[in-house]
Amino acid sequence: MRRRAEPSKLAAAACLAALLPALAGAAGPAPAAAACDKPVYLTFDTGHMGVAPLVADVLARHHVKVTFFLANERTLTDGSSLDDQWAPWWKARAAEGHAFGSHTYDHVYWQGDLPDGKFRVKPSAGPQTGKVQTWTAQQYCEEIKRSATRFTQMTGRAMLPLYRAPGGKTSPALLKAARECGYEHVGWAPAGFLGDELPSDKFPNARLLEQALRNIKPGDILLAHLGIWSRQDPWAPAVLEPLVEGLQRKGYCFATLDTHPAYKGWIATHH
Repeated sequence: MRRRAEPSKLAAAACLAALLPALAGAAGPAPAAAACDKPVYLTFDTGHMGVAPLVADVLARHHVKVTFFLANERTLTDGSSLDDQWAPWWKARAAEGHAFGSHTYDHVYWQGDLPDGKFRVKPSAGPQTGKVQTWTAQQYCEEIKRSATRFTQMTGRAMLPLYRAPGGKTSPALLKAARECGYEHVGWAPAGFLGDELPSDKFPNARLLEQALRNIKPGDILLAHLGIWSRQDPWAPAVLEPLVEGLQRKGYCFATLDTHPAYKGWIATHH
């Protein structure tokens, strides 16, 4: 048989219940995390993908979000970086909250402006690898959008309306053509060139790390790749992890380009 609570205990419980809302109101909402006043924007272009799993591990371990620029480049496994083998990897990165832009589908280099608004270009991936071609502005726009379409097929999500031209090679006419079809170009800061494309005998990892930690400033866009064929001593994760740790110790935070002041307005009106 259950014993009835004593009147004094019931009264105390009632008083406590009445006080709880007032106490919660006095405490107020939990304070928001302080905004970081020293952001940097780490970006990765595709490559041979050999270091991609290592890069993902480092980013997850240090709670770093980055922006990836995607092209369908040849990989170490004789596939390509946007093929079905890599689709689950991209889907996992999207689920983690990273951001994504186009790097053109066949990693197409701009080589020059031509009359009538056309461009001389040369893909370094895909069936036309190494062949110089003449493209219209519309063809160039369609090439940017091919990566965005493939990304949605792989992940069910949309890219940002941002792209990076391979090698950063552009002209005012090329940038105008891209903007007219909804894409803003993203370069990188001088100190943000992290050097993973450079020959490792002349630019060893230790030198690249020291240089980056010395020169990077708040607001800089940083550039690295998911594998460079020509570099003998891989940059990632040898430089990536100590670079992340070193910048975090200096009070830097890592942000994606959808929060960058130069691109927020564009994204808001074109996404």
